[in-house]
Amino acid sequence: MTVQGRRILLIDDDATLLDLLGEHLEGSGYSVAKALDGSAGLNIASQASPDLVVLDVMMPAMAGWEVCERLRARSQVPIILLTAKGDEIDKLRGFRLGVDDFVTKPFSFAELTARIGAVLARASAKPVSHALSTGDLRIDFDDRRVTVAGSPLDLTPREYRLLEVLARHSNRTVPAEALLEQVWGPGFAGEMEHVKHYIWALRKKIEADPGDPRHILTERGFGYRFE
Repeated sequence: MTVQGRRILLIDDDATLLDLLGEHLEGSGYSVAKALDGSAGLNIASQASPDLVVLDVMMPAMAGWEVCERLRARSQVPIILLTAKGDEIDKLRGFRLGVDDFVTKPFSFAELTARIGAVLARASAKPVSHALSTGDLRIDFDDRRVTVAGSPLDLTPREYRLLEVLARHSNRTVPAEALLEQVWGPGFAGEMEHVKHYIWALRKKIEADPGDPRHILTERGFGYRFE
């Protein structure tokens, strides 16, 4: 796999590390963008559409976990998380949020570069999904059409958008805050009742038993997961 033109976004509050790692990756053929905090990283990610994000967990103001949640709500961009800990609980939390790989500090630039290449190769091999089927539920993203056992469902635009965001992040927990931002917009920040209301409305339409859902699951304290 050629790396020419592949853009890597580095988000870390260590300016020296950013400069040295950025120089190393550029020497390896990558295009590099750098951000010293989470907010700046999110802005760059929305404007530059990186092919991969290297993200530090321990940052002031906005921790890497929150940055990861916001990135995952927007896109499927591969994420490698830099952590000073090797604890299993951190990795479980990261995988739940959709992190693709972990590198524990301190690390060698050669190791990280190799992991970047491996993650990009896996991402390139993934086919683009235009539809999703699970059990008797089918979602056609191109036609914005949802069916259960072949019968079309009458979903409102907001219900469909909520289902689409969850489905495109299937098997990954999407925080309620991220759903609000993606489905309702930033003006609804903190209005969690909107999410709860529409999740229940969706369950009544797509689940055989809304009280015991199979497709839209609640991860208490984290958000919702589509299976």
